[in-house]
Amino acid sequence: MNEIVKNAFDTFTIEAESLAETAKVLDKNEFARAVEALAKAERIGASACGHSGIACQHFAHLMCCIERPARFISPAEAVHGALGFIQKGDVILLASRGGKTDELLPIADICRGKGATVIGVTENVNSPLAEKSDIVLAMKVTRECDKYNCQGTTSFAVTSAIFDALQTAVLDYTGFKNEKFAVIHPGGAVGKRLNAK
Repeated sequence: MNEIVKNAFDTFTIEAESLAETAKVLDKNEFARAVEALAKAERIGASACGHSGIACQHFAHLMCCIERPARFISPAEAVHGALGFIQKGDVILLASRGGKTDELLPIADICRGKGATVIGVTENVNSPLAEKSDIVLAMKVTRECDKYNCQGTTSFAVTSAIFDALQTAVLDYTGFKNEKFAVIHPGGAVGKRLNAK
């Protein structure tokens, strides 16, 4: 059991290393372009599969929390009409560590054809997804946490951290104030603190 617990606690080191490496490879100019596009878009979509898809759901919620209308679009539903949500001038964010997720590539094509900006989040900046993206946000995963190096653990943490950084920057870029957040988030301990008189 001691060895099992030790290996489990290595998770913190593994993910911290990947976060640090991502901070090195994430191009600041591309990041700034993404922030500006997100801040100016009337609508924001986010799509991905698996763990990346769950991270994209988190991203859409983060955008809504600073009053940037956003929604997660299931890759399966996207090519069955759901891309009607995306219009010219909007943004679609697509995430795939390897950049080769088959379900995302037609989404990128359709959205670019409609005049939307495609932001790709991937470790492979030479991938099909990166090639189809207007803006590429690079990530770096040294390894996943499990002993087989195949569960999307570190990948999820790094992707989510990039999304957290984007929300932090968009909040500043748009001048979003906590008073607005208090109106849309009256629930829970945060809501009580924000709305305390």
